[in-house]
Amino acid sequence: MLAGGSGSRFEGSEHKLDAEFRGRPLAAHALDVARRLLDGCVDQVYLVTGAATLEVSLQWLAAAESATVDDLGFTILHNERWPDGQAASLAVGIDRAEADGHEAVIVGLADQPLIGADAWRAVTEADGPIVTASFDGRRRPPVKLDRSVWKLLPRSGDEGARSLIRLRPDLVSEVACMGNPIDIDTMEDLRRWS
Repeated sequence: MLAGGSGSRFEGSEHKLDAEFRGRPLAAHALDVARRLLDGCVDQVYLVTGAATLEVSLQWLAAAESATVDDLGFTILHNERWPDGQAASLAVGIDRAEADGHEAVIVGLADQPLIGADAWRAVTEADGPIVTASFDGRRRPPVKLDRSVWKLLPRSGDEGARSLIRLRPDLVSEVACMGNPIDIDTMEDLRRWS
């Protein structure tokens, strides 16, 4: 789960991932889905932070589950190079997944609160070097990346897997998914979708 950006287009008084969205911190929605995936769908959830710590969302989720943040089961990775763009955060997660011996990663964004566990499961269960969710024909995260493509990913810049998807369509499969893939970037987005 990538959560490293500064949220520079969001003009609120706090980081966008801490802003309230439908009764809870924005990132808590995606983190809740990620937590549920630990029940038999994925082995590990890496949460890559940067400009924000996500402490508000993590504390909210822990309280909702009557647990501690440590009990949630996330591996929190801090990206010191978060100003280098989303690709740098993706690289932090990929490097850790490689060190931990995983064969694939499923990448999602913490600012996409309306993508449910069904979309994540569908992408996780599909085969291919790159598998992307498709919402009404639009490719959006979550995206599954097989170990065979990790070396092809950019390590800096504002695009993570998107540039590889564009450059190597021969490697890409789509899975039709339900849900709303919007990401919250601005106060207007927050108001519109709340």
